[in-house]
Amino acid sequence: MTTETVRMFELAQKGFSCSQILLFLGMEAQGKSDPDLIRAMSGLAGGIGFCGDVCGALTGGACLVGLYAGRGTSDEEEDPKLNLMISELVEWFSSQFGEMYGGIRCSVILDDDPKNRTARCPALVTGVYEKVKSLLSENGFDLTQGRP
Repeated sequence: MTTETVRMFELAQKGFSCSQILLFLGMEAQGKSDPDLIRAMSGLAGGIGFCGDVCGALTGGACLVGLYAGRGTSDEEEDPKLNLMISELVEWFSSQFGEMYGGIRCSVILDDDPKNRTARCPALVTGVYEKVKSLLSENGFDLTQGRP
């Protein structure tokens, strides 16, 4: 088990959601902490505010890509590869997990059974995190560095 996987389980046991865990890992890789950002990510939990819509691991993964490639100030430009990386993430997630569970909505993935959260979500979060790291690396991003 990797250090990152152990950290994911620690955060999950502390009650953080999929989307929050992904951003925690990204921020920690950069040696940063931002409680406001982590708090904001709770809006994506459980399929956007526990409405059962798009999986929080997927939307959190898109946000993690944005952490590295997005625009954060008025004098900054987003990386031209941002939307391509997010598109690749969505295609991969749809193929990897959407086909397995019948869709990419949280309610579908969990089969409307909250008990499936502990059985299914760890693999989704781990998979998304590894895919995002791969996408970022392939596109020249240093995971230990944030935007200048």
